[in-house]
Amino acid sequence: MTINQIQDEIISEFSLLDGDMEMTVFYIMELGQKLPVMPEVDKTEDNVVKGCQSKVWLTSKLEDNKLYFTADSNTAITKGLVSLLVRIFNGQTPDVILNADLYFMNKIGMERFIGTQRSNGFAAMIKQMKLYALAFKTKMEVKS
Repeated sequence: MTINQIQDEIISEFSLLDGDMEMTVFYIMELGQKLPVMPEVDKTEDNVVKGCQSKVWLTSKLEDNKLYFTADSNTAITKGLVSLLVRIFNGQTPDVILNADLYFMNKIGMERFIGTQRSNGFAAMIKQMKLYALAFKTKMEVKS
């Protein structure tokens, strides 16, 4: 699936909640519970996303020129938020990630239920994922 197809799928899922704040927050936390478990060995200071109020750990690896992310957080809602990004970016090439236009947040009205601090942290997560993509893209170009 393309990044836009995945975003449209997320928008469709959230539209079923009809803007209900409590159900939306619960759904985000539920999504976080479905994230694959991050090995404890990866929960290091080097893997902490800077700029998040909660602790968010993020790692990535390149397989067949596509990026795959592993993430976790010490809070349920933040774990749910990072799970959305993992879902969108997993299996995409560095170029696709770097050029991605993320619009799902506005469409689902995310700013209504996460507040300014979490919005800043969410932006930091996106930035970190794009930095990983840039690093892998650079490595790939150096090899060729």
